[in-house]
Amino acid sequence: MTTPAPVRGRGPADRTRLAATLRAARLAAGLSGAEAGRRTGMSQSKISKIERGFLLPSTDDVTALCHAYKLGTDERDHLVALVIGLRDEASTKVIMARGVAETQRRIGNLEVSATLVQAFQPTMVIGLLQTAAYMRCVFGTPDSHALSSDEIDEAAQARLARQRQLGDTSKQFVLVMTEGALRWQAGSAATMAEQVHALAEAIDRPNVRLGIIPWTTPVRVFPRHGFHLYDQDAVMVGTETATATLTGPADIATYIELFEALVDLAFFDDAARDHLARIAADYEHLNKG
Repeated sequence: MTTPAPVRGRGPADRTRLAATLRAARLAAGLSGAEAGRRTGMSQSKISKIERGFLLPSTDDVTALCHAYKLGTDERDHLVALVIGLRDEASTKVIMARGVAETQRRIGNLEVSATLVQAFQPTMVIGLLQTAAYMRCVFGTPDSHALSSDEIDEAAQARLARQRQLGDTSKQFVLVMTEGALRWQAGSAATMAEQVHALAEAIDRPNVRLGIIPWTTPVRVFPRHGFHLYDQDAVMVGTETATATLTGPADIATYIELFEALVDLAFFDDAARDHLARIAADYEHLNKG
């Protein structure tokens, strides 16, 4: 009698089942996340992301975990089949999030589990560094689907909650913006002056590298949108109507390479601080006028 092939995974329920099964197997083996990582050559952070469903493991990852947890061949084959199906499914689509507050919470979950957050924005201040006045201007921008005041409040509170991650010095943040993002006057000159001063203060944080790409710098890279990288596990891209989370290795590698090129163009530390001081002075002069 032929043994049927294990069923390939598909959809959120199978992804949740995979994560829960791997966590239960680790606990049954009596291993901590750190020890599981040591035995498989993964970081504790990666183990945590896999078990929480934030990161879809590779077939090699699952095979290594099954070996570390001493799972049988049938169980291993079942979990590998789940991963093959889920990764095939993920390669043909991205995870889309709609709804401003929900998007902020989804981003916050990624930031909680990441040890390195890298972000680029060409047209606005990065959310982790936005002042309350600036973010309310962003969330309150009228359009054909204008948010209600309650929705704006909920989204702003969710973004402010995300900003608490900056206080966790076990995490590193590399955040790059164009000068154009700071010259795009959100709301008023007074709002922008306050915002630019807040950016200058962020430079003093020990775990934050804030880079500014001056408009005077010649460039040969042309990013079409902002994006956030979470370790080397996921990239989040914003569109006009939704936010996409990409987990494919090729997609992530492309964005890592692009981010490295953008970092090479940016001013950091005292050079960034001096540049921000000039921009703030321009807004203060405009506000007085």
